[in-house]
Amino acid sequence: MKKEEKEYYSLIKTRIGNLVNEKVNNVHLEITADKKFSDKLKAEIRPERDIIFKFLIESPPDITGFIKGEHLSDFIVIEFKKDKIKLDDIYQTKRYRDLFNAKFAFLISLKSIPEEIKRLHKTTYQLLFTPTIYEAFSLVYFNEESGEFREWYPENPFKKDTYWR
Repeated sequence: MKKEEKEYYSLIKTRIGNLVNEKVNNVHLEITADKKFSDKLKAEIRPERDIIFKFLIESPPDITGFIKGEHLSDFIVIEFKKDKIKLDDIYQTKRYRDLFNAKFAFLISLKSIPEEIKRLHKTTYQLLFTPTIYEAFSLVYFNEESGEFREWYPENPFKKDTYWR
């Protein structure tokens, strides 16, 4: 029996949470695909940005969270797909990244990252563009059998200290 997408959310949340915890303390992630955002998460949204929730009513990220900073928090958005990553999935994840002004955006799939998407990124660098070198937008292949992240594109932000300053 094949699992539904939502049955993976808890596992993905835990795996990403563990990776973030290896780098910093004070990380909070929650499953938000059900259109419910905890008060803890809402409290980290600056008041002038709370309008974003009006646009998330119909389609929220699967998993949302933050790394609590001294003054401001850095947001994390995660979108999960059982199937092969498509261009529309990237734009959906970009929308979440932009709305939350997220430092980290992950589009995770149970399928290898398509070569066509990699080639498109090489010719259209804006596809996975981030406003600063301290932010990451990564496509990720999660191997269900091993329970591990096997491929990060264009890079694995957990292996580069720039993102953790």
